[in-house]
Amino acid sequence: MRNKDNKHLGIEVDKELHYKLHYISKYYGRSANGEILFLIRQAIKEFENAEGEIKLPQDK
Repeated sequence: MRNKDNKHLGIEVDKELHYKLHYISKYYGRSANGEILFLIRQAIKEFENAEGEIKLPQDK
């Protein structure tokens, strides 16, 4: 079941990108969604290593 605290992100991709994403995710034993989350986490880690930690805003 979906966690209601999580945010939904919808993206539109072309057929080639869609096929290649599914190919890679299957290769690594992940779902396409899992592969996208993995890639996003990797990009954030690389950014923070280079530029410093991104601080979350305080809840109001």
